[in-house]
Amino acid sequence: MPVSEYIRKVSQSFLIFGFIGPLYSMNNSNNNRVRHRVVSGARTTGPFHLGNYHGALKNWVKLQSTHDCFIFAADWHALTTEYEHPEKIRQYTMEMALDWLGAGLDPKLSTLFVQSQVPEHAELQVLLAMITPLSWLERVPTYKELKTQLKEKHLATYGFLGYPVLQSADILIYKPEFIPVGEDQVSHIELTREIARHFNYLYQARTKGPFFPEPKTLLTESSKMPGLDGRKMSKSYHNTIGLREDPVSVEHKIKTMPTDPARVKRSDPGEPEKCPVWRFHQTYSSKEVQEWVQTGCRTAGIGCLECKRPVIEAVIKEQAVIRERAEPYQKNPGLVKEILREGSLAAREIASETVAEVREIMGLLTNDH
Repeated sequence: MPVSEYIRKVSQSFLIFGFIGPLYSMNNSNNNRVRHRVVSGARTTGPFHLGNYHGALKNWVKLQSTHDCFIFAADWHALTTEYEHPEKIRQYTMEMALDWLGAGLDPKLSTLFVQSQVPEHAELQVLLAMITPLSWLERVPTYKELKTQLKEKHLATYGFLGYPVLQSADILIYKPEFIPVGEDQVSHIELTREIARHFNYLYQARTKGPFFPEPKTLLTESSKMPGLDGRKMSKSYHNTIGLREDPVSVEHKIKTMPTDPARVKRSDPGEPEKCPVWRFHQTYSSKEVQEWVQTGCRTAGIGCLECKRPVIEAVIKEQAVIRERAEPYQKNPGLVKEILREGSLAAREIASETVAEVREIMGLLTNDH
């Protein structure tokens, strides 16, 4: 059965059972509108967690109804820090795709693909690396931060230093109008804009106006979702809740989360702002529940386990929809691979055109010359 037909049948079953956000849309109401192109991706270093979901994935799902979205699994980027342990990268690529489909990314609305299956990304990285000053890479804030945070890894590699150029190639190869990012990624997009500007300046005599558009940042609302220990939710900190994690495990993790240190005994009053559970309430709870938490915590009218119960129920309820939506794909991994293969082929059509033009501009021999 063709992949599109299978997706249609799966979608119909979701509509019958009342799931939110069908995976397939027979009629795209935006067909007659200009759909600005958006590019984004994620490293394949593990399945998505709630921080990824609220910080990026929910926004991608929303954007696909109004924009031409290209979303990719960045397996080459994963190798910049995991090159010594590549055995799980394929598995994580598949898990990530399941998370995307479970959350509602629609392969009929978004182009879902794998970075390494579009080799033109690597060729454009090489070409852009020729014009990118070394000092631009050394000043990237994330480069310094990760070297400090991941001291146990040997990151003095060309690949790690040069990953912002690959990231720029990932973006510029599709000439997008917008890049959806959080505030912590704005510096990367600015570097991409600088590289585009530098390319346009160097080769202005060989092009009719700017060749690469300078993509604009589409700021994603900052996720209030902390990790289980109060720090940023990150696989590196081992403080995450997986997007499709087992409900029993989710309940245990939230029950054992640290709370306000001042609440040693049940009768001790606390301060919600000092407790990471409060930030979960800001994401998952209604105003009424949040007021209940604020009053109950400060007066010791509720205990910490009581406070956590609405969060546990809300998280598990949200995840149940995602797991149910992902289940047909989880049972048919061949379908997931086919979706990624078709997406990669579609991405290559656009990427190859860009690279052919860049070759011509930079004076390289082409098949026609």
